[in-house]
Amino acid sequence: MEIEQVSQESQEAVRMEDACLDFGGGAGVFDLNLSLPKGSITGIIGPSGCGKTTAIRLINGIYGPTSGEVRVFGKKPLAYDAVDKAGIGYIPQHFILYPNLSVEENMRFVGGIYGMSASECKAKIQPLLAFVELEAARKRLARKLSGGMQRRLMLASALLHDPTILMADEPTAGIDPILRARIWENFRELRDQGKTLLVTTQYVGEAAYCDQVAVMRNGRLIVIDTPRGLQRRAMGGEVIHLQVEEKKLTKCVRFLEKLPQVYRVERIPADAEGLYVLVEDAGKELPNLLSALKEEISIVPTTAEPYLPSFDEVFVRLIRAAETSQAVEMVP
Repeated sequence: MEIEQVSQESQEAVRMEDACLDFGGGAGVFDLNLSLPKGSITGIIGPSGCGKTTAIRLINGIYGPTSGEVRVFGKKPLAYDAVDKAGIGYIPQHFILYPNLSVEENMRFVGGIYGMSASECKAKIQPLLAFVELEAARKRLARKLSGGMQRRLMLASALLHDPTILMADEPTAGIDPILRARIWENFRELRDQGKTLLVTTQYVGEAAYCDQVAVMRNGRLIVIDTPRGLQRRAMGGEVIHLQVEEKKLTKCVRFLEKLPQVYRVERIPADAEGLYVLVEDAGKELPNLLSALKEEISIVPTTAEPYLPSFDEVFVRLIRAAETSQAVEMVP
């Protein structure tokens, strides 16, 4: 058992076990259980105030837990020495670099904080500015950069000392979709280089860019899974989208609900002819359902296709399920 535990820890960058930070009055984060595999992107998604920033500050050692345990590469963050801290890169929500220094000067300053020599900084700055596409702005004052450029400067600065793990707190907040996509390209490149990333975001659609996603609500993690796993959890299986003539819809629903391979049938509120059919494997069952509908009740859908719900829809369903579960638990 001990050998198995050591092997597991060797594959993890971060482990949180029942970690709590109780500010009192119901504020804080509670019972966080989260593992970040090395060389992966983990996203924490949830509404403003749900505890994403507090969770990330527990991991980077700004706060210590009031109970439970947090370990980063097997060590408690509060016990980190200077060498340990150099293994962590952190991008906070708000721009914290010096507005009256240029892009290049800010990066030299950050390098000095980490004890890097002038020659080390010079060697690292040029490729990092190329990586975040800020080469042309290297002499521009930070206060004259757009919000998106400031975010990219913070990313380059956080990478200057070559950290093993990068934590980014809402790095794409308030910037346009094109720049958001570029930043996520940067993150995926870093992941492919072997770095471990933890990214918080309010943009639910960004779940698709992560290897695993943790959904938070009211200071608690309500589910952790792969993006595809979240879709299955939220919908209760894989989904087939059918459109059937409205006058035949009731007959179609009754027939489908009796089939053993069908978990559930949902009518689509905004589509009078639309159905979601929940099954184990949409690709496998689609031709079987179409054949059964045609041969047994003479119905041929006008639309029949596997359906992947948007992550906005997934998030709403997961949050509603969590709220319903909590309401049930509170009933005496």
